[in-house]
Amino acid sequence: RPALVESGGGSAQAGGSLRLSCAGSTLTSILRCVAWFRQAPGKGREGVAAVDTGGGGGTAYYRDSVKGRFAISQNNANHTVYLQMDSLKPEDTAIYSCAGRYGICHAVISPTDFDWWGQGTQVTVSS
Repeated sequence: RPALVESGGGSAQAGGSLRLSCAGSTLTSILRCVAWFRQAPGKGREGVAAVDTGGGGGTAYYRDSVKGRFAISQNNANHTVYLQMDSLKPEDTAIYSCAGRYGICHAVISPTDFDWWGQGTQVTVSS
């Protein structure tokens, strides 16, 4: 059973940056697609970014509201997927979770497509 552990959450000012990490011993070797989701209070879970881990580094997908600000990347040597978040906005405040699936990524990052989940980490952006 893949175990995913997030870290790197915290607080930032608007315009600031945070980097989230998602680690797991089988993360990039078994899970073909790894994604980041977020859930703000009173809202549903939404896909933020996803990366196809196959082939040593694959295609990345982003929701429109984070394009140009967030970047997803992977390090196969330490079985970690990162989410670099720049130009943060208060509306980015949410619990961020990483998730994995055995199949390839899709352009639409839907939580129902993912089988394995981390516990989540809080990101708070103040204005």
